[in-house]
Amino acid sequence: MKNAVQNYISLTGRNSSLVIDCNNDAPQIMYWREKLSAQSTAQMMSLLRLRQEAPASPIKEIRRSLTPTTGQGYTGHPGISLHGETDQWSVATDISKVECVAPNHYEITNTDRNRNIVIIHTIKMDAETDVVAVSTELVNHSDSAISLDWCAAATIPIPSYFKHIIGFEGHWAGEFQEHHLEQHFGAYVRENRRGRTSHDSFPGLIMRTKATDQLQGEAYGFHLGWSGNHKIIAEKMGDGRAYVQIGELLLPGEMTLQQGESYRSPTLYASYSSGGLSALSQQYHQYVRSHLIRQSVKNKPRPVHYNTWEGIYFDHDVDTLKDLASRAAAIGAERFVLDDGWFIGRDDDSAGLGDWYVDKKYYPSGLTPLIDHVKAQGLEFGLWFEPEMVNPNSNLYRAHPDWVLGTPPNQQLGFRNQLVLDLSRQEVFDYLYARIDSILTEYDIAYIKWDMNRDINHPGGANGKPAIHNQTHAFYQLVAKLKSAHPKVEIESCASGGGRADYGVLAHTDRIWTSDSNDALERLKIQKGFSYFFPAELMGSHVGPRDCHITHRNINMAMRASVVLFGHMGMEMDLRELTDEETVELKAMVALYKQHRHLVHSGDLFRLELPEYMHGLGIVAQDQSQALFSYSLITASSASLPDQFHFAGLDKHAIYQLDIIWPIKSGDRWPKASVFNFKTHLPDVDGKQFSGEVLMQLGMQLPLLTPQSSLIFHLSKVG
Repeated sequence: MKNAVQNYISLTGRNSSLVIDCNNDAPQIMYWREKLSAQSTAQMMSLLRLRQEAPASPIKEIRRSLTPTTGQGYTGHPGISLHGETDQWSVATDISKVECVAPNHYEITNTDRNRNIVIIHTIKMDAETDVVAVSTELVNHSDSAISLDWCAAATIPIPSYFKHIIGFEGHWAGEFQEHHLEQHFGAYVRENRRGRTSHDSFPGLIMRTKATDQLQGEAYGFHLGWSGNHKIIAEKMGDGRAYVQIGELLLPGEMTLQQGESYRSPTLYASYSSGGLSALSQQYHQYVRSHLIRQSVKNKPRPVHYNTWEGIYFDHDVDTLKDLASRAAAIGAERFVLDDGWFIGRDDDSAGLGDWYVDKKYYPSGLTPLIDHVKAQGLEFGLWFEPEMVNPNSNLYRAHPDWVLGTPPNQQLGFRNQLVLDLSRQEVFDYLYARIDSILTEYDIAYIKWDMNRDINHPGGANGKPAIHNQTHAFYQLVAKLKSAHPKVEIESCASGGGRADYGVLAHTDRIWTSDSNDALERLKIQKGFSYFFPAELMGSHVGPRDCHITHRNINMAMRASVVLFGHMGMEMDLRELTDEETVELKAMVALYKQHRHLVHSGDLFRLELPEYMHGLGIVAQDQSQALFSYSLITASSASLPDQFHFAGLDKHAIYQLDIIWPIKSGDRWPKASVFNFKTHLPDVDGKQFSGEVLMQLGMQLPLLTPQSSLIFHLSKVG
């Protein structure tokens, strides 16, 4: 290794150590597990890792480096794939420089001097959360152009017994669904080509051992912070070695690098935990809180939303909206979000997108009268946009039909009556910025719901080349420019629900609309999957209509309201339809949310191991002084009586006061359940106070509930 500062790189977190061997031609992770003591040296590990020559195999085993290449003889999936006029495809680099940028932050430069190609790895570990951020940059110093087909953020070796995969699939109104499978020889591959993060292939992966569950065992987590196309690979090679590789999926011809040009992969966020899947999620949550959520947002309690969409859809009327704002304020809402339908020509979803001017047909005096009324009720005002889209039936499209992405002469695929604007064209970018900036300047708007309601099926740019990479970066830049001009405005990432949820978009936005489904039972599954990588305060969760508009399932208010407490609460329904009893319950949940939102939005999440017909989770304060736990019965119990409910994450040496805080009047509803009537015949013993170890190890007998019922417990340390 030439000009190397050191032969080994060590990165250390609170609970893990990561060691990279830089002694040979390519950097390779040789250890990443539990934190090592000072007596354990990299040299020791190097000796213990020596492998003999395998039968019918190369004399020298090819290393699983951060970017293994075909030119080095690697027979797994290469970390980089490219081609040019001659032999660039066979790139093979040597380490030329290792630089410590800051504690726990390194850059490793690798150079192919024959082909004048440079690969730079940037890797840093957050010492508090044990989350590793890694990316790879390719620089072309040759005289000819290079076509880049693939550049993984990193190739991460995994011990072979981490062979249980948790992936994430889904669909519209059913995002973040876990799937579990056991890895065998060969590759597990997921590809997303939808032009946005997608509903069906979230860019996340978890590798765990057989013994790992929510509360114990080892696991690695991986998430690509990117809002465009992506590819995930988890392979077990024929020699028994395994690895994970994730990066941006580039379409044919999408990335060409001329002399001096470079490409940087999106960042891969990876983490290791020996404390179970919930502990792994806690590490990601604290990382997001420390590095991605803006300080101004962290300092402000997450306000209760009222969103108009499922209340009125496109039926806009100022007096009706004022009435809804008044009703929302009376229930306890703090932010009123006017959804789709406010701009010219937008009588339905077939017209108007792109024409971002207030429709004087519905708002003859503009939005000011409505905003003034909303603010008079003590609410902030938010507004819906879908900037990247245009309807063919719009003034913008009629004036500029060439502004859309497409692959002419191929016919555009119909999708919600809209096409995708090419944000990489400067004139399109400037138009959208000017229109949104004008609205934000004219009106007192505190919040934008930024939507994206279709895939990019024809991703050709003005030059005929695929444009997803440039489109995604242009989207980031547009949001960033608007944020710079209007720093107090918060922005929600929505894409027909949770179709654009990732750390890339979170660098620019402040909330994620988790799913278009407000069905409380579906939301339990959706929000569980979401929680693996995202903390509760980013998870938009609304109390929907009595009869869900998507599943048509009728769900009682107590159940609907219980699900939103563990996210960023909102309401999305026609409030005029509420019964008096529903209004009382909804107001009670709003009050409960406000009382406990600091805990929910700062504490540690624990997902509980329960049968599929049940759901349970808890949020425990980081100092273990208090906690909230939820138990939901989705369908009928498989036994005549349910089992014990085991709490988690408590201080086992402490005494906790246990109170049931939801639903209201619980004791009246289930009068024979002992859980609502704690009694003791012992003197000086409080029947509602229990040790943390008893609550966790013995647990509490649950009452026999009816399906679609939920209980919420509050625990506070008293000794």
